[in-house]
Order: sequence, then structure tokens, then C-alpha cells
Amino acid sequence: MKNVQQWIASGAPWVWLNAAAVSSSILLVVGLLSLIAWRGLGHFWPAHVDELTLQAPDGTQRVVAGLVSDREAVLAERLRESGLDIDAGLDTVQRTLLKTGNRDLTGEDFSWVIEPVVIDRSQPASLAVLERTEWGTFIGRLVGIREQGELVTPSDAWAYFQQLLVAIDALRAKVDDLENDIGRINYQLERLRLRERRMEIEGDGDPVALAALARERDALLAGYQRLEQDLLALNEQVRQGSVVMRTADGTEVELPLHTILDAWLPNDMSLPAKLSHYLVKVWEFVMEDPREANTEGGIFPAIFGTILMVLLMSVLVTPLGVIAAVYLKEYARQGWLTRIIRIAVNNLAGVPSIVYGVFGLGFFIYTLGGSIDRLFFPEALPAPTYGTGGLFWAALTLALLTLPVVIVSTEEGLARIPRSVREGSLALGATRWETLWRTVLPMASPGIMTGMILAVARAAGEVAPLMLVGVVKLAPSLPLDGNFPFLHAERKFMHLGFHIYDVGFQSPNVEAARPLVYATALLLVVVTVLLNLVAIAIRNRLREKYRGLEV
Repeated sequence: MKNVQQWIASGAPWVWLNAAAVSSSILLVVGLLSLIAWRGLGHFWPAHVDELTLQAPDGTQRVVAGLVSDREAVLAERLRESGLDIDAGLDTVQRTLLKTGNRDLTGEDFSWVIEPVVIDRSQPASLAVLERTEWGTFIGRLVGIREQGELVTPSDAWAYFQQLLVAIDALRAKVDDLENDIGRINYQLERLRLRERRMEIEGDGDPVALAALARERDALLAGYQRLEQDLLALNEQVRQGSVVMRTADGTEVELPLHTILDAWLPNDMSLPAKLSHYLVKVWEFVMEDPREANTEGGIFPAIFGTILMVLLMSVLVTPLGVIAAVYLKEYARQGWLTRIIRIAVNNLAGVPSIVYGVFGLGFFIYTLGGSIDRLFFPEALPAPTYGTGGLFWAALTLALLTLPVVIVSTEEGLARIPRSVREGSLALGATRWETLWRTVLPMASPGIMTGMILAVARAAGEVAPLMLVGVVKLAPSLPLDGNFPFLHAERKFMHLGFHIYDVGFQSPNVEAARPLVYATALLLVVVTVLLNLVAIAIRNRLREKYRGLEV
């Protein structure tokens, strides 16, 4: 008993308890991230397609094909109550969720199949999976290619089909380039219209300036017409040709080639081919735009918007937080008023984020944004420029949200600097400002970076306030592009956190969207970790630089 008491008094149990708690936390985090990665990244693997022959209650047979999405056991009694003929000796029945695709034919992407009705299962090498611009996945067999109204069935039809897809993809890239050029011309035309409108509001009827605007507009319209003709010609080329496919039940369908993005034979692919296909699909998910109400395609605009918003928020919150902390620590008289301010700052860190969103909507957008529009953009009214949600207001709202964290961390960093350092600098003839700028702030920079790390970690995952101040489901254009002034802070943007919410809870196709929710969540974690690692590396470098001056 005495040994036990001594062991407890030594503090060893608490060390083991803390170690167990930390280990459990690490295991939980690793397990959670592993689950998200498995569910999300596994979606892009070209899994085998099963072809099942099912026995109907009336004795007829039907054939379905699809990718196995999920399996589960259900009570046989529930199936009997629904009218299915299930063996009375079975308590549970296994059923499989197949991604059958072909939504334009059947009206659904997924179908449950009960194992007792499966009389044959195979994985034919001829089954193909097509990725389309609309109606989701198509699963079937290649019959032939229809060119100029005639069905062509070459000896190596699949290789010929792949060549056509490559040619269509090259034409599609040219179409995208032309559309981008047309978009730039439209942007310039809109700026000309606004300049002319401003001259009208200000009563400036200078004929020379108006003639210059007219000449510039005519040149832009001429370029627009040339690009439009090229675009129409390219679209005609893209829309030529179609492919004839046969579904598992024998139905033949003719699909336009321009709607097919990719095609593969998963049951006939080797392991290296599958690995190459997997890496390509992951890259496309990261770098492409979303399609089909965000249930298909990539999430590049959401990644871009998240990183840009966090960087802009960091630029806004760091000066505000540092100035406030420096005033409270270095200049303000330490009394009851300063204590109240510090209590208020600490309490602001616990305010729900949606409250900041409501404040940003009411004050930043409606008040400041409306005033900015009336003062600087009257020619655009009644269409708002800054009087609506956008990147700048979202970044400023999150800067206020994370401001208390930066203030507290900066104050702690300033408090760790020895008083002797300040006195030594003043004794050598430096002014108070020079001491602060050249000595105190550089030494406190690790604390400032700590606050910035915490701010980035919180801001990257916030969703509720962004829904009120600028984030959207689909943004027509990125906030950063090649049009002057390049950074368009008034534009709406996409965000990974909101994308997860939209796909997970607002999607019309829940089963198809579920893997994308996991994949997007994993990318949000990766983006947050990368942003924090950059800040941590900078902090460690600064800490090492000023280590010799610490107490």
C-alpha cells in the first residue's frame, strides 16, 4: 500500500494518463482521416463492373450491370412484408447497392439487388463505363460509331472510339479558349459601358472622349464577331458524330460524342492501367470545375477560393491584431479600462461565428458596401458592386472572427520579451518607436505567427458566416484572373467548407454525392494543414533566429 501511495505521489500515474489520452487522440484523428481518405479517394478507382442475372417473382429474368457501391444485411421479415418471396428459413438477407448509371434511361443511378434473386454473376471484359457531361455515368457495351448518319463498326472499334474522344477533347479545349477570349471582350465592353454611363452622370459630354469610346467599342465588337464565328464553327465540329451503346438488358442507345468525357473498360484493365487511370481521375478532381450540380467533375474553384480567402484574411487580420496588442501591452495605461478591454477581447473569441456573419451582412455589405457603391460606382447602380456579398467582405468578416486570437497570441509574445531588452535599446539611444519596431516586434514575431496559425486553422473551416457574406454554390468566374485589376475582391467565390455542405445536404443525388463529400473533406483538411505548415515553418525559423535573446 505504501509503495502504491509513493507511486501516486511521484506523479507517474498522471504521466501515463496523459500519455494514454494523447495516444487515444492521435489514434482517433488518424482513424478519422483514414476513413475519410478511404471513402473519398476510393471513389476514383476503376472498380470492376458486375453483370447480374436476376430472377423475377413471375419467373422471368432480367440483366443488370453496375459497380458495387455498398453491401448490407437486412431482415428477411421486412422483405417478406414487402411481397418478396424469401425462404422462410432465412433470418437476414444480404443485399448489394449497385451504381447502375444510365440515369437518362432508368431515372436512377443506383439500385438495390437482393442476393437470393441473383442466379448468375459475371464480369465481362466488354462492359464499358462512360463519363458524360450530363446524366452521369453510362454503363454498357460498344456497338459502333455513327458518322454522317451511317453506323461504322471497325475491327478495333474501341481504339477508334478512344481516338475520337481524344480529338473531341482537343476541340473542346479550343472551345474553352475561345469562350475565355469572348469573356475578356465582354468584360472590356462592360467597362466601356460603365465609363460612358459615368460620363453621362457627371454631365461630361466631351465629343472627343465619346468618339474614342465609340472607336474602342467598335474594335471590340469586331473582335467579338470574329471569335463568335470561330466558336460556332468549332461547336459544329464538336457536335458531329455519335456512339451507339447497348445496355446490359439489350437496349441500344445513341450518345453524342461531345457529351462523353472519358471511357474505359474496367474489367479488361491491368493493374498499371488502373493505377494510371486512378491518378488521372484524382488530378481531374483537383483541377477541374464542378458539373451536374456539384455531384460530378472537380473542385478547383472551391480550392482556389478557400486559399485566396484565407490569404486575404491573414493580410487583413495580422496588422489589426498586432496594432491592438501593441497598444494594449506597450502604450495603454494598465488599469480597470484595459482589463475590461481584455475581458471583452477574450469573450469575443467565444461568440458564435454566425453572429459575425450577420454583422458582416448588416454592417459591411449593406452599410459600407452600399455607401461605397453610391460614392465610387454610381454608374453600375442599381446593380451592386460592393453592396453584395463578395471575397473582400468574407475575408474581413473572418478577420474580425479571428482577431481575438491574434491579439491574445501577440500580447503573450510581447510579454515574453525581457524588460532588460527594452531598457538596453533605450539606453543605447533608440527611441521608443525604434525599440518597438526594430527589437520588440521581431522578437515577438513567433507569438504573432502562432496567432496567425490559429486564425488560419479556424478561418479555413468556417462555413456559417460565409453563407451570408459572399460564398456561393457555383461561381461564374474566379476572383483572380487576367482582367484588370486582376484581383476582383467584389466577386462571389466558392469555398471547400460550403461545397461539402452543399453536396452533402443539398444534392438531389445523395448516393452519387457521398464519395465526393469525403474527398472534399479530405482536401479541406489537406489545404488547412498545408497553410498551417507554411506558417509553422516561418514561426520556427523566427524562433530559432531570436532564441538567444529569450529568457
